[in-house]
Amino acid sequence: MSPLLRKTLKLTAYSVGALVGAVAAYWGVAQVLSRIPVAAEPTTEAATVPLFIHSNGVHTDLVVPVKSSYIDWSQQLPFSNTQAHDSTYHFVGIGWGDKGFYLETPTWAELKPRTAIRAGFWLSTTLMHATYYREADLVASPQCVPLRLTPTQYRRLIAYIEKSFQRDAAGNFNWIPGHSYADHDAFYEANNRYSVLNTCNTWANKGLKISGQKASLWTPFDTGILYQYR
Repeated sequence: MSPLLRKTLKLTAYSVGALVGAVAAYWGVAQVLSRIPVAAEPTTEAATVPLFIHSNGVHTDLVVPVKSSYIDWSQQLPFSNTQAHDSTYHFVGIGWGDKGFYLETPTWAELKPRTAIRAGFWLSTTLMHATYYREADLVASPQCVPLRLTPTQYRRLIAYIEKSFQRDAAGNFNWIPGHSYADHDAFYEANNRYSVLNTCNTWANKGLKISGQKASLWTPFDTGILYQYR
């Protein structure tokens, strides 16, 4: 074996080892920190606003009432932006995430290396995903956790969600026509950057903290959030 080949093989082995080590370290830290709970805040105000945590196995959505005395989400997330144009839904799930993950990776099985690299290292833009739900479907889903917020907590969550949406010159959420998973959802441009440290589930976990609910100290995966409620 020539010295050059030996050097090349050694460098390759070191590189692969470093990558495997980094992935293992990331996974280990995520497992530990996602198991550390942040307790729900104490409150004497009545919790009257329903909230659902909903996971599709990859992304976590925060599901809120379409209309309430605090906000009418259908004004900025109109039913007409979905294929069905069905205004009979009473709940809307809202999530934030990487554009490549959302548009190209509805399940982990469809994940492409290019998408993962771009998402993990701040190289891609982000989207908001709005999905309309019926309450019966949420209650029946094993991947769904029902909660209730006080009006004060819900107002904080509203502000957090609205800040995540990118707006046009007229102040409207930037809808992306022609993209959806089904006939009752739509995508919108979002603010901020996705990374291995700031994922779609990190966004949802932060929303739970802001609204005074039990959450993980930090988690990049939906399993970290669901762990706190099971």
